[in-house]
Amino acid sequence: MKSLVFHGNGCAVFDSHGQLVYRIDNYSKKSSKQVHLMDLHGTVLFSLRKKKLSLLGHWNGYKMDEEIPCFQVKRIGNLLTGDLNYNVIFGCDTNSYRIVALTGKLGFKIVNEESRLVAEVKQKQSSSAVQFGDDVLSLVVEANVDHSLVMALVTVYGLIRHML
Repeated sequence: MKSLVFHGNGCAVFDSHGQLVYRIDNYSKKSSKQVHLMDLHGTVLFSLRKKKLSLLGHWNGYKMDEEIPCFQVKRIGNLLTGDLNYNVIFGCDTNSYRIVALTGKLGFKIVNEESRLVAEVKQKQSSSAVQFGDDVLSLVVEANVDHSLVMALVTVYGLIRHML
């Protein structure tokens, strides 16, 4: 969850071979209202914008330079119970995902409308005795799923939880 830019907020995503795949850099302030998900060449894949006057974490995801949101992330559940689940609604698609926090852990899951696992984020574990910090995470994405979309959802979750 560390930025590659010296005074930036954001993170870098590496594949299992240690190659840079995505980066999220936020040049203004932590938990800003707009963040861009870029590929390794700096091409913007998604612009993520917090909806104005939203206290509960309502975000819109725009693909590249489009004006209509590709997806929306909205909090669901009871605010008083501290439920940390979020619905992902796609603009023109009937499919939907849900982001489910893992209780007592840093990780979370992304599941589809049939509650089948799409992706899972958890704290990275070392095969040796090396301890990683809370900002080093592991992401596993199921086959035939758009990795850039999953990364956009992971980024929104990090913004909602003030990790980015």
